[in-house]
Amino acid sequence: MQRRDHIDAIAATTVIALTALWGIQQVAVKVGVAGGISPFQQAALRSVGAAICIWLWVLLRNGRVAALGLFRLGPAWRPAALLSVCFALEFLLLFPGVRLTTASRGVLFLYTAPFFTALGAHLLIPAERLRARQFVGLLLAFAGVALAFGEGLVGGGGDLKGDVMCLAAGAIWGTLTVIVKASRALQQTPPAQVLFAQLTGSAPILIAAVLLFGEPIWPTGTAVAWSAVLYQTVIVATASYLIWYGLLARYPAGKLAGFTFLAPLFGILAGHFMLGEPVSALLFAGLAAIAAGLRLVNSRPPERTPA
Repeated sequence: MQRRDHIDAIAATTVIALTALWGIQQVAVKVGVAGGISPFQQAALRSVGAAICIWLWVLLRNGRVAALGLFRLGPAWRPAALLSVCFALEFLLLFPGVRLTTASRGVLFLYTAPFFTALGAHLLIPAERLRARQFVGLLLAFAGVALAFGEGLVGGGGDLKGDVMCLAAGAIWGTLTVIVKASRALQQTPPAQVLFAQLTGSAPILIAAVLLFGEPIWPTGTAVAWSAVLYQTVIVATASYLIWYGLLARYPAGKLAGFTFLAPLFGILAGHFMLGEPVSALLFAGLAAIAAGLRLVNSRPPERTPA
């Protein structure tokens, strides 16, 4: 596959479509809950279903040997196990959090993940220390989070507990990225195999959460609720992530990451137009501050031309 040093029209269109899908996911969670499928049930179904989909995709694309190879992690099994626990915890916080707050606020707080990735990498990975400009970006993004919290406290339709849970889910998502960056074994493992390990490892934890809260393993929801779960499982957790990894293999990761800041915007718009959630200027101000701050955090110094 030929590597490209710039984002062409096809890549830009594709990644914008992906961010739209990711932003709408929180709306799908609320639709599923309204239709009778609890947050924990949705999270468990998502992990189990997406793991099956990825295994079938590898089987059909690369054959039986490659599909069985997904289970062979070798020295990467220890960090992969840690990833699985964090992955499960992320959704144990995110899905109930989205039920308590609005979908638009949920996606906004979830996508603070790059903030926590940058901070964790600065503390744990010497090669990724932040410069002064990036620290300014962290402060700006933090100010955006404070604005978003303030908007909820003055009647923006949010719930403080739900907001905190979604923010914590974003922190765990950022931690996942730091774990992958810091682990040489995971760096040498194909991305699809890492994703498969996260899904299969998180599934028992999420199923245990369903049982712990006295919910049936197989929920009885409406057709609309099942459509929402199918969307999360097949479209988001399987197809969109595989397409994303394909883009990362061909295009510059840093330039692609800049587009992910569109996901909260799509989430806010989807929450407003699909669920009738309130949207205020203060929430958009928080979004703008977070996006600008994260853009600074992920900036790189200009390349020096040889004298």
